[in-house]
Amino acid sequence: MSLQSPVIGYTLGDQAGIGPEIMAKALPQLPRGAEYRLVGAQVAATPGRPDETTARAALEHLEMAAEALRCGSIDAVVTAPVCKEGLHAVGFQFPGQTEFFAARLGVGENYAMCLTGRHLTVALGTIHEALARVPQLLTTAELVRIGRLLADFLQRTGRAAPRIAVAALNPHAGEGGAFGREEIDTITPAVQQLQAALPACTVTGPCVPDCVYRDAVEGLYDAVLCPYHDQGLIPLKLVDFDNAVNVTLGLPRLRVSPDHGTAFNIAGKGVANPSSTIRAFELALKSVR
Repeated sequence: MSLQSPVIGYTLGDQAGIGPEIMAKALPQLPRGAEYRLVGAQVAATPGRPDETTARAALEHLEMAAEALRCGSIDAVVTAPVCKEGLHAVGFQFPGQTEFFAARLGVGENYAMCLTGRHLTVALGTIHEALARVPQLLTTAELVRIGRLLADFLQRTGRAAPRIAVAALNPHAGEGGAFGREEIDTITPAVQQLQAALPACTVTGPCVPDCVYRDAVEGLYDAVLCPYHDQGLIPLKLVDFDNAVNVTLGLPRLRVSPDHGTAFNIAGKGVANPSSTIRAFELALKSVR
């Protein structure tokens, strides 16, 4: 971390999208006591019309941000939305920014995706996978690994004794094996191992999926570890659509981004909502303080 004021870097993403607009709207509303530093530079872009120039700039700025995080010249980074199709067309070799930053910062496979808003925080046991593959991908070891990353993130952002719920996979938490054995064979051992490994935390589960998110929103839990993508993102986007933030767990310095895309359809119209971007900066600053 910087010896003086923390330095929060930010990128503009694909500049044919709403990245430049949401950053411009967010910056005047951010708290004092930090330096907010643009990574890269603005390029000529036509709003709503991404091209090779905007894609190459987005990729170059991601590389610059990763290097700045790696060498410590910035303490955290907020990345604006990118267009994956455009990035892939200019040589980007990763599914998304999460995997890119994990590779560039050398954390191997020990990273995970977390989405956090003002009311709900969820970490994902599996991400972009067919639902039919989830039961075979959902292992005790993976849940323990991701649960430890989630606990570390919660503590870094101010929760000294995090309360984590681990959601069940099957309806009614499997009804004692009647609806599947994942809760018995996979999730319960993960809960037990996490509780043993994290004495400062309270780890609960397997929790009935149709109740646990409501309980978390009402304050019973600080976060929910979810077995698959949509089980976590549907409730998150219901209660926190405008202020949810995407966090890459496992990095030595925090990388966060607003939980929305480039919105080429409204780029240049002045109507983009900066709430998620503001929340991303707030979270980045909290992590370094």
